[in-house]
Amino acid sequence: MSKPLLLAAAASAALFALSACQQPAAVTVNEYDPQREALQNAAPVQLPPAVTASKTYRCADNSLFYVDFYNNNTAVLRRGTRDAAPTTLTAEGGNPPFTGDGGTLSGTGDQVTINGKTCHT
Repeated sequence: MSKPLLLAAAASAALFALSACQQPAAVTVNEYDPQREALQNAAPVQLPPAVTASKTYRCADNSLFYVDFYNNNTAVLRRGTRDAAPTTLTAEGGNPPFTGDGGTLSGTGDQVTINGKTCHT
C-alpha cells in the first residue's frame, strides 16, 4: 500500500515543480548599431595562409632544418630548432625553388636541397 502512495506523492511533487515554470520573457533587440555602416563598407577579410606540410630534414653534414610549407607559395625555414629564427622563402610562380634572404630550398618532398645541401626527412 505504501508504494502507490509514494508514487502518487512523487507525481504530485513533479507536477507542482512543473507548474512553477513560466514562459520566458520576450527579448527585445536594440536596432541601433554604431558600427553597422562601417562593417557593411569594410573590405572582405583575407584569411592567413594555411600550412600544407611541416617537415623536418636532416642533411648530409648532420644539420637539421624545420620547414613549413604554406598554400600561398611560401615556405618558412628554421635551422637547428623549431624555435629558431624563421626565414621566409617564396616560390616564384608557385613552383620550387623557394628563395629569400638567407636561404634557398629546392623541392617539397622527402628529399630536398637546402642552401646547396642535400637533405632528407
